[in-house]
Amino acid sequence: MTLKERVYEEAKKIPKGKVATYGQIARLAGNPKAARAVGGFMRSNPFAPIVPCHRVVAADGSLNGFFGLKKLPQKKQMLIEEGVSFIGEKVDLKKSLWQI
Repeated sequence: MTLKERVYEEAKKIPKGKVATYGQIARLAGNPKAARAVGGFMRSNPFAPIVPCHRVVAADGSLNGFFGLKKLPQKKQMLIEEGVSFIGEKVDLKKSLWQI
Protein backbone atom coordinates (compact mmCIF):
# COMPACT_ATOMS: atom_id res chain seq x y z
CA MET A 1 0.00 0.00 0.00
CA THR A 2 1.37 3.42 -0.93
CA LEU A 3 1.72 6.31 1.50
CA LYS A 4 -1.18 8.05 -0.23
CA GLU A 5 -3.42 5.02 0.25
CA ARG A 6 -2.42 4.73 3.92
CA VAL A 7 -3.12 8.44 4.45
CA TYR A 8 -6.61 8.10 2.96
CA GLU A 9 -7.27 5.01 5.09
CA GLU A 10 -6.28 6.85 8.27
CA ALA A 11 -8.25 9.97 7.37
CA LYS A 12 -11.38 7.86 6.86
CA LYS A 13 -11.20 6.94 10.56
CA ILE A 14 -11.53 10.52 11.85
CA PRO A 15 -14.91 10.59 13.56
CA LYS A 16 -17.53 13.24 12.98
CA GLY A 17 -17.03 16.11 15.44
CA LYS A 18 -13.25 15.58 15.64
CA VAL A 19 -10.23 16.68 13.65
CA ALA A 20 -6.73 15.33 13.12
CA THR A 21 -3.60 17.25 12.21
CA TYR A 22 -1.56 16.68 9.07
CA GLY A 23 1.29 15.47 11.26
CA GLN A 24 -0.96 13.11 13.18
CA ILE A 25 -2.18 11.50 9.96
CA ALA A 26 1.40 11.26 8.69
CA ARG A 27 2.44 9.41 11.87
CA LEU A 28 -0.53 7.07 11.68
CA ALA A 29 0.28 6.33 8.04
CA GLY A 30 3.80 5.33 9.03
CA ASN A 31 5.82 8.37 7.94
CA PRO A 32 5.97 11.06 10.65
CA LYS A 33 7.91 13.43 8.38
CA ALA A 34 5.23 13.42 5.67
CA ALA A 35 2.87 16.12 7.02
CA ARG A 36 3.31 18.24 3.89
CA ALA A 37 2.58 15.24 1.70
CA VAL A 38 -0.59 14.63 3.71
CA GLY A 39 -1.62 18.19 2.93
CA GLY A 40 -1.10 17.55 -0.76
CA PHE A 41 -3.09 14.33 -0.63
CA MET A 42 -5.94 16.07 1.17
CA ARG A 43 -5.89 18.90 -1.38
CA SER A 44 -6.25 16.43 -4.25
CA ASN A 45 -8.57 13.99 -2.45
CA PRO A 46 -10.78 12.31 -5.07
CA PHE A 47 -12.72 10.38 -2.42
CA ALA A 48 -14.50 13.17 -0.52
CA PRO A 49 -16.68 12.86 1.50
CA ILE A 50 -15.73 9.19 2.10
CA VAL A 51 -12.27 10.47 3.00
CA PRO A 52 -13.20 13.54 5.09
CA CYS A 53 -10.34 15.85 4.15
CA HIS A 54 -12.16 18.76 5.80
CA ARG A 55 -11.39 17.11 9.17
CA VAL A 56 -7.62 17.50 8.72
CA VAL A 57 -6.13 20.75 10.05
CA ALA A 58 -2.78 22.34 10.81
CA ALA A 59 -0.94 21.56 14.05
CA ASP A 60 -2.08 24.86 15.58
CA GLY A 61 -5.73 24.30 14.62
CA SER A 62 -5.62 26.58 11.57
CA LEU A 63 -7.71 25.75 8.57
CA ASN A 64 -5.93 25.59 5.25
CA GLY A 65 -5.71 23.80 1.95
CA PHE A 66 -9.43 23.29 1.37
CA PHE A 67 -9.94 23.84 -2.37
CA GLY A 68 -7.78 26.92 -2.00
CA LEU A 69 -8.38 29.80 0.36
CA LYS A 70 -11.75 30.66 -1.16
CA LYS A 71 -13.41 27.63 0.41
CA LEU A 72 -12.09 27.96 3.98
CA PRO A 73 -15.36 29.46 5.28
CA GLN A 74 -17.12 26.35 3.94
CA LYS A 75 -14.61 24.09 5.68
CA LYS A 76 -15.21 25.91 8.95
CA GLN A 77 -18.98 25.70 8.52
CA MET A 78 -18.81 21.97 7.79
CA LEU A 79 -16.77 21.39 10.93
CA ILE A 80 -19.09 23.53 13.07
CA GLU A 81 -22.08 21.56 11.77
CA GLU A 82 -20.31 18.36 12.82
CA GLY A 83 -19.74 19.70 16.34
CA VAL A 84 -16.09 20.81 16.16
CA SER A 85 -15.25 23.62 18.60
CA PHE A 86 -13.47 26.80 17.52
CA ILE A 87 -11.65 29.64 19.20
CA GLY A 88 -11.83 32.42 16.65
CA GLU A 89 -10.67 31.02 13.31
CA LYS A 90 -8.82 28.03 14.77
CA VAL A 91 -10.11 24.67 15.90
CA ASP A 92 -10.04 24.27 19.69
CA LEU A 93 -7.71 21.27 19.68
CA LYS A 94 -8.19 20.70 23.41
CA LYS A 95 -11.83 19.87 22.72
CA SER A 96 -11.87 18.60 19.16
CA LEU A 97 -8.59 16.79 18.47
CA TRP A 98 -9.12 13.13 17.65
CA GLN A 99 -7.52 11.03 20.36
CA ILE A 100 -6.45 7.66 19.04
